[in-house]
Order: sequence, then C-alpha cells, then structure tokens
Amino acid sequence: RYLLEQDFPGMRIGPEPTTDSFIAVMYGETEGNVPGNALVVDPKKPFRKLSRFGNAFLNRFMCSQLPNQVLKSISIIDSPGILSGEKQRISRGYDFCQVLQWFAERVDRIILLFDAHKLDISDEFSEAIKSFRGQDDKIRVVLNKADQVDTQQLMRVYGALMWSLGKVIDTPEVLRVYIGSFWAHPLRNTDNRRLFEAEAQDLFKDIQSLPQKAAVRKLNDLIKRARLAKVHAYIISYLKKEMPSVFGKENKKKELINKLPEIYIQLQREYHISAGDFPEVKKMQELLENCDFTKFHSLKPKLIEAVDNMLANKIASLMNLIRQEESNMPTEIVHGGAFDGTMAGPFGHGYGEGAKEGADEEEWVVAKDKPAYDEIFYTLSPINGKISGISAKKEMVTSKLPNSVLGKIWKLADCDGDGMLDDEEFALAKHLIKIKLDGYELPGTLPSHLVPPSHRKPFQTAE
Repeated sequence: RYLLEQDFPGMRIGPEPTTDSFIAVMYGETEGNVPGNALVVDPKKPFRKLSRFGNAFLNRFMCSQLPNQVLKSISIIDSPGILSGEKQRISRGYDFCQVLQWFAERVDRIILLFDAHKLDISDEFSEAIKSFRGQDDKIRVVLNKADQVDTQQLMRVYGALMWSLGKVIDTPEVLRVYIGSFWAHPLRNTDNRRLFEAEAQDLFKDIQSLPQKAAVRKLNDLIKRARLAKVHAYIISYLKKEMPSVFGKENKKKELINKLPEIYIQLQREYHISAGDFPEVKKMQELLENCDFTKFHSLKPKLIEAVDNMLANKIASLMNLIRQEESNMPTEIVHGGAFDGTMAGPFGHGYGEGAKEGADEEEWVVAKDKPAYDEIFYTLSPINGKISGISAKKEMVTSKLPNSVLGKIWKLADCDGDGMLDDEEFALAKHLIKIKLDGYELPGTLPSHLVPPSHRKPFQTAE
C-alpha cells in the first residue's frame, strides 16, 4: 500500500493479521480480481504449478490487477498475516511453508516485516523463515512503525530483533534491516526522521534495481537447477545400482534411505561435489519413500558431460549476451507511487544537505562563514594573497580527517590548480571539511554553486 500509494482490490490492513489470502498484485489495464482457480489455468500467468497445493490453497489465492505505474516494472506477492498459538495448527488447510517455499524460489526479493512494538517471532513465522533456506541472499528485513518508539527504545528493539533473527536464520552474514515508518501518516516521534529517510531511500534503491538484475537472477537459478539435476542423477543412479535384482528389494530400499547421509558423503568424495549442492537429507528421504528404486535410470555419462560443458562454456557466453543487451537497453528502474515522491524537488533525499546545501540560492553558501575562515587564513601568513600547501596542511590536519580525505578536499578547493589557496579557496576547503565532519559525503567534482565567485567563468552570450 505504501509503495503503490493506492488501495488494491482485496486489500485489508489492520493491527491484527487481516490478510488471510496470498494476493498477487500485478499490472492490469482495468482494476479487478482474478480468483485462484481461474489464475492457475491462465497460460499468460506464471502460477500454473500452484495447482498442486489443491483447493484449500486456491480458495485463499487471488490476483489483484490495477493500472499502477509501479506494477509495470514489478509484481508483488502479499502473503497472509502470520498466525500464533493454537490458530497455527487449525486455521490453514494447506501447507503454508511449502507455498512460501514455492514463491521464494521464484521471486527476486523477500521482505520480512516486523513492527517495532511487536517483535516476537511465533512458531509459524519461524517455520516460514526456515522455508526460505537457500534463498538467504534474497531476504531483506523491514523494521516498521519505528516512529512509535524513541531513540533509546529503538536501539534496544533493533538489538532484540537481530538477536531473534540470529536464532532463526542460520547464516554467518548479518541481514540488512531497513528501519522506518512505511505509511503516509505523520511521524509520532520525529527524532530519527533523517535516519528513516536514508533507510527508505536505501530500500527504494534496492527494489528499483530488481528489474535490471532479473535476467541475471534467472540465469543464476538455471545454474542452481543444473547443478542440482546433476547431483540427483548421481544419487538416483547409485540407488539403482545398489538394488538387488530379485529378492529383498523392500528391505534394501529402507536400508538405502536410512544410509542416505553416508551415501551423500561417498558421492561427494567420489565425484568431488560440494556438500552445498546436495538436496536436504530429510526432504530427500521423505520423497524416496514413495519411489520404486528399480525403475530408476542408470548414470548416463554423456548427459553429465553435456551439463558440465554447459556450466563451463555456454553459461559464460550467455552472461556476455545479457551484459550486452543491458548496455544497449535503457536502464529500467521502478517508477510511480512512493518511488517518485523522493526523486525530485526539495523533498528528495539529501536535498539542501551537505554538498547540495545552497544549490538553489543566489549567494555563495560559504559566504556566511567566510569572515571566521578569513581570520584563520590571515594567521597563516599569506604571500600575494595566497597560502602555500604546507601552510594549508597545518590548518587542515587539525580536523583529524585522514590524509586521503584531506587530499580530495585539497583537489576540490584548489580551483585554478596552482598548488596554492587564496582566501575564497581556503574558505571552500574549510566548508568541505565541515561537510565531511557533519557526516555527509564529498562530491566527486565541485558543484557549480560551490565554485568561489572569483573563479567562476563569465557566461558567454551566444552570437
């Protein structure tokens, strides 16, 4: 709702878990709903494989279409509110985690939402997060409604969230958490306004980059599937080879299923395959229970060779083709909705701050502090109205900024490149030091509004 900046059919928002359906929010010329059963038989939509989850799920699945600019670039899957306590076991008539896993394998980004005043991870939420195993690089966390707590409480809430997530998500990397208040209401606590704006901007950049990376992500999934198919071939052919030709088939099958972890280790050593390429043991054992091992195929080295050749050679050329296509096409980013609100105008992120301060003012922004900078300048014994690099260095190092930063400031401030600073260039250097000390980034090149008045080239009128 926050990203689209409009309601969509079937949307319900409330403090309790209100959404009881999976809603695919997609672009459509006209606004309306398509129920789950109709959706899975539509060849133009990517949901046909969901029919295997049965009517109990399809009655809780729908597509919400509306003509929204944001949805031209991305589609959003809104999952049901997480249940807790006894409700978890009785309310769902389908395998919730299996459905989440199906979507997780196919989406570009998974966003977990937490409220700052309600952090508990219920059993169902914990199971849901565990179903994303193997998709950790897609997960981002949003700590929402952060304006309802003060700075000290927010610090504690953030720490508690990271501790809780660390117990559920088994990865060595720390998850990226975006802190903010993602709705269009006034902030209750404005102490952290600047933090919320920066975090929202980071989240927007992350989402906006998704259309560009979609082709690479699909290629990445293809590689994953190819490696997994190859490993499956080794497992299946091994089980087939170990089966007796006449008697004791059932007992041997049970024995092989129980020995699956040992078989994995044996195959890893024999074919030099990483343990991370193998499917999960428990899940594989469950699937093998219903299989007839005698009907499995023997290993076909030529097919394995073809997969190896594809991974070694053809994927690289595909990657080059994707890069060429991306460079020839215009950069595709998400537009519309909340994304446009922070792109331009005085409410864009960082507008009028740091190096951008004074961009729309007629007077040179450094002029207001120049009298104080001039006092320092004249204590440095200028010759012919300029101070040398050595004199400037003595003053600039008092800022305690590292030499790499001061070197960049010197380059920006020495507008005429003569290796010396006049009073305006020195004032500019002090202004850039102040920008850096205030926590802002330095510009790559000096913006026109920061160029000292005496160093500005007069406008040439066209004849």
